Amino acid sequence: MSNTQTSTKSLFKTFNSEKLSLSNRTVMAPMTRGFSPNGVPGEDVAAYYRRRAENGVGLIVTEGTGINHPSSVSGDSIPLFHGEDALNGWANVVKEVHDAGGKIVPQLWHVGMTRKKGDLPNEEALPVGPSGLSLGGKDINEPLTEEEVVGLVDAYAQAAADAKHLGFDGIELHGAHGYLIDQFFWEQTNKRTDRYGGDLVGRTQFAVEVIEACRREVGPDFPIIFRFSQWKMNDYNAKLTKTPEELEQFLQPFVEAGVDIFHCSPRRFWEPEFEGSDLNLAGWTKKLTGKPVISVGSVGLNGEFTSFSGAETTSLDGLIEKLDNEEFDLVAIGRSLLMDPEWVRKVREGRENDLLPFDKESLKKLY
Repeated sequence: MSNTQTSTKSLFKTFNSEKLSLSNRTVMAPMTRGFSPNGVPGEDVAAYYRRRAENGVGLIVTEGTGINHPSSVSGDSIPLFHGEDALNGWANVVKEVHDAGGKIVPQLWHVGMTRKKGDLPNEEALPVGPSGLSLGGKDINEPLTEEEVVGLVDAYAQAAADAKHLGFDGIELHGAHGYLIDQFFWEQTNKRTDRYGGDLVGRTQFAVEVIEACRREVGPDFPIIFRFSQWKMNDYNAKLTKTPEELEQFLQPFVEAGVDIFHCSPRRFWEPEFEGSDLNLAGWTKKLTGKPVISVGSVGLNGEFTSFSGAETTSLDGLIEKLDNEEFDLVAIGRSLLMDPEWVRKVREGRENDLLPFDKESLKKLY
């Protein structure tokens, strides 16, 4: 065994939690691709995910998929997670991944106020958010009524039920990066004074109800992954929580609601989350909740994923050190896997010299 193989050994240990078992610690991060005409994933999308499963990815998290709400996505080639055609397309994706020996969960998504008026697939649908405010604080629409919020909770729950029915291995709820669920978290976009607003814990209520509703639909043994971040797409320096104590207050309601695994999204996995500790966001989340965690953020590359000008490959030593220290349990790989379906296999075989740098041209096709 080469030194390279020895150094990555912990990446290829099996993962076993209460509700999910995986062949190794690698996760394909969710990455919007936009190759699903009319919201329907076709054979090319199924083949795209299957290739990652064939090459040893432990768990695939799909690109964000729109729940059953008129303004859930922005674009007519973003996959939906409702309607017979789209669900049949996802059933085929599940079959292909499972036939290749992989496991897969859909990421359930609503873009909230990041959507622009007039966007496809429903040009007449207005963007929605807790207070009708854009991420920049601009008044775009009326705040959601409580009845509308409950309707959104139901839409997430229906998607969760459909995911289980289709044979997925769990679900991931997208609560990060300034999209709908995260807009409820952030004080700059949530000015509500009802039960969905207020202080840090009060602003978690929408997400709590989504998690609880999904849990009721899927039962006690189906994994629910929850993705969250501090930063937003328009504000990389945003902070929901500024101390470990605040982070614990923020996370506890989700633990009680039924989250099994947290997917923690910094832009760079190696950056400490709070002063006085080397732990990143995933490390702190594991320490504070005791739950398994997924870490992500420029794995294997020297540039942040929000920069699509290209990035060179870089050593995995820092990542493996944190994994060896059990700061996190699973590692999500984004652009590296988008570019190269064989990334996991190459790392496992000690072929790190064969890893491909990220080329923005790769965004234009499904490798």
